[in-house]
Amino acid sequence: MQAPFASRNKDLAKRWSRWQPGVGTGAPDLRDDGQPERRKTGKHRDEVSLQDFDPTDKPFSTGEKNQDKALVESLALELDELQNLFYADRRYKLLVILQGTDTSGKDGTIRGVFGRMSALGVHTVGWKAPNEAERAHDYLWRIHQQVPQAGDITIFNRSHYEDVLVPVVNGWITPEQQHQRYGHINDFERMLSQTGTIVLKFMLHISHEEQRQRLQERLDDPTKHWKFAMSDIDARKQWSQYQHAYEQLLAATHTPWAPWTIVPADSKTHRNLMIATVLREVLRNLDLRYPPGDPALADFKVE
Repeated sequence: MQAPFASRNKDLAKRWSRWQPGVGTGAPDLRDDGQPERRKTGKHRDEVSLQDFDPTDKPFSTGEKNQDKALVESLALELDELQNLFYADRRYKLLVILQGTDTSGKDGTIRGVFGRMSALGVHTVGWKAPNEAERAHDYLWRIHQQVPQAGDITIFNRSHYEDVLVPVVNGWITPEQQHQRYGHINDFERMLSQTGTIVLKFMLHISHEEQRQRLQERLDDPTKHWKFAMSDIDARKQWSQYQHAYEQLLAATHTPWAPWTIVPADSKTHRNLMIATVLREVLRNLDLRYPPGDPALADFKVE
């Protein structure tokens, strides 16, 4: 893994790497020049097994829920300070991708982890099915329009990875097209990385039972009915197919320039704690700094 994703904290690095797709399965083969080896279209890489990642686990927890909540709040305040510095520094752009099944906690993550940050320089994009104008272009066209500019942090609630999930599960594209899209996405994210964008991807991993409980909570509370759609039930019936599609994309698109982190997310508090901890580490690794002062202002006095 390359900077800024290589943690200087050995304990954190060990815990973090445990929740990433393995190098042998996820990272594309690289040539001597560091570029990915081109594979024949449609050829499968080894897949990740989500069975190896327990969604009820809490690898970043202190063991006490109240203490974890306090840590999340403390981290949110620290991230606010780092975001202010990130905005002033303006050497980088940060794209945070939150991907997961229905009820996996994407909205809750945005509130819990990013909610303390200034609205200046932080943007959230929630992706839905493409409209007519978007369908008239290639599937990455609309995505590219929303990536961050220098100094900004953009959070994607869902993302271009929907284009290798929904069409795959429903059989709308062929296996050949599916693997072409993996190549497109890797190339797109590498271009973003090479032009100053840090791409940080989180797959929010919940259990089948946890999703059932969360959907039922929405149904039992009339104030949450607006968050429910019958399509959520239709997608739930395809749970195993979606899990398999996730395993395929994690293996194919976990790269040194845009790595995945699989977040055990049955615990909402732990989900926020893990993502906030990883995000803080990435921002710290950038050695952010304020621009140098203007010498012309050194002796300026306001009258």
